[in-house]
Amino acid sequence: MLRFIVVFLVCLLVLFTAELLQPVQAHVIMPFTAGVAHVSAWIMMLFDHNVIARGNDIISARSGGGIEIVAGCNGVEAVLILFSAILAFPSPWKHKLAGMAIGFVAIQSLNVVRIISLFYLHEWNQVWFEWFHLYLWQALIILDALVFWLIWLRWLPRTHQTAAA
Repeated sequence: MLRFIVVFLVCLLVLFTAELLQPVQAHVIMPFTAGVAHVSAWIMMLFDHNVIARGNDIISARSGGGIEIVAGCNGVEAVLILFSAILAFPSPWKHKLAGMAIGFVAIQSLNVVRIISLFYLHEWNQVWFEWFHLYLWQALIILDALVFWLIWLRWLPRTHQTAAA
């Protein structure tokens, strides 16, 4: 257990430090965040043609209002927490890589739902937008990472779980 905690904390420190580096921000995080905005807008355009994605912004052509996806809203932090937990747990690399790939998709899929809901909440009611943005969705994205990690643990072959215990 101590080994898991130490490796988890070291992975968190390394991954979050790497995320904050200017070259990583400029060449990975910002383009990724713009990609999340464009994917979210593309999904919204399937039923609402008044949505425009511009960089990290999603804008309503009807009202002119919109949202900006910034650090902390792109799902990267939840992914880094999940990756740290998976990397820290003793298991074969093929299981780690599969867990990280599927977990990334799971977290980002929920994050797209989050962004779409926040865009429309922002359009309809600022008070509800603030509450959902600051309280509900932040917790749900982190909870998604935790639940996925627990499911991943159950998915691992029993021999590795017994050896780790």
